[in-house]
Amino acid sequence: MPPRIAVRDIAFFERPVGFTRPFRFGAVVVNAASQVFVRVEIEVEGKGISTGASAEMMVPKWFDKRPQLSPEQTVAELRRSLLIARELYLAHSGFETAFALHAHCLAAQVEACAKEDIPPLAAAFGPAEIDKAILDALLRGVGANFFDGMAGNIAGIDARLSADLRDEDIAQFLARCRRLDRVAIRHTVGLDDRIEGTGGVADSHENSDARYFKLKLNGDPDADAARLTRIGNELATLPHPYSITLDANEQYADLAALAALSDRLDRDAALGPISTKLLYIEQPMPRDISKLSPLGDLAFRDFIIDEADDSYDAFPAARELGYRGISSKSCKGIYKSIVNATRAAIWSTEDERHFISGEDLTCQAGLGVQQDLALGALIGVTHAERNGHHYVDGFAETPGTEARAFLAAHPDLYVGDGNSVGDGKNIRLAIHHGDLLTGSLTAPGFASGVHPDWAALAPLQHPKTKILQEQSI
Repeated sequence: MPPRIAVRDIAFFERPVGFTRPFRFGAVVVNAASQVFVRVEIEVEGKGISTGASAEMMVPKWFDKRPQLSPEQTVAELRRSLLIARELYLAHSGFETAFALHAHCLAAQVEACAKEDIPPLAAAFGPAEIDKAILDALLRGVGANFFDGMAGNIAGIDARLSADLRDEDIAQFLARCRRLDRVAIRHTVGLDDRIEGTGGVADSHENSDARYFKLKLNGDPDADAARLTRIGNELATLPHPYSITLDANEQYADLAALAALSDRLDRDAALGPISTKLLYIEQPMPRDISKLSPLGDLAFRDFIIDEADDSYDAFPAARELGYRGISSKSCKGIYKSIVNATRAAIWSTEDERHFISGEDLTCQAGLGVQQDLALGALIGVTHAERNGHHYVDGFAETPGTEARAFLAAHPDLYVGDGNSVGDGKNIRLAIHHGDLLTGSLTAPGFASGVHPDWAALAPLQHPKTKILQEQSI
């Protein structure tokens, strides 16, 4: 039987993270954001008290892209999501499995957030971050690493939130999982990023010798085709094979616009360096439109959902519309990623492939990138978008002592510039021939041998007011 836990305390902290250059996706430009840190204290039944942690960037205008909301309002939604989830999790004082606690709180979380006009994707952010910290505490409490613990289903994940599966489907999938030693990075090319020349997409100093590239789209078939042609001309000069994914971040208005892009990819010879290397297209249309729009003839391409992944039912519903895949992001929930990976494995046959991909919402060096990387390495994600390391300078505003502690605990994942003093910018992600190594993620706990320096973090800022619908229109 999985161990049972009771949550005794949940605390939130944050740290500002400045970007080295703007990151533009869709209609959004991000120059800086705050990273939230979660610290939980749990009691593991029969074993005592244990502390766990998690971290995630609070990215504006991704979880909720409604135009009437400012970037600051969408971040306030994430703060409220965290605070609402804290109340719900602490209200359960009895012992239960980690997943049972998640399942008991989820519906109430979505309902409470809906009353404040917070959509389901943003509502899930609070539980996602608390769940990661609880899992870290649980693993530390029993002295297990993430991969071994999850292989034995230490969290007690079952099918109560996924009626299309059986409990044994999930347990058997986890039992088959084996840690990937290496995960290839997929280099993001934002809409404002340089294409040609020094610092461009083919510059090895910029792309870290990546073999996979994720190219952002802006929703205009002609403009996107012209930009993709330029990018393709550069990538064709690479000295090694490469693969492409495209991400529209909900910018294609409807199926007609999407069909126009697909037709260009099929017929425009200038797009050959892109179309012949294309693996899949991610979240082309707005989430609400995509849920009502069967792909039809367009389904011959591999499409995946991301922003439309706002519930445990999202992947089966998308499959019925012709989608083949779904993204894994720890900010959307680690348990949902595992359930969806189970589904993809069951649904895949010789004639029909379904898959789960690794997409990065600017996960930062430290807990954020480590826990998301470990999740992907567990469920078989062989390449993952990793954009935090080139939009942010190393550990950025992290104090040097904290960054050096992560370097010492994970020498295969980070590299320093040789300075024994200084701030976190002297230490950054270590990329080995386009890959990240996962060996040191096997420390007891959820993929980290150390925790942040809590004394160096500021408390989470509380939203001044609740985000109500009548305020946002």
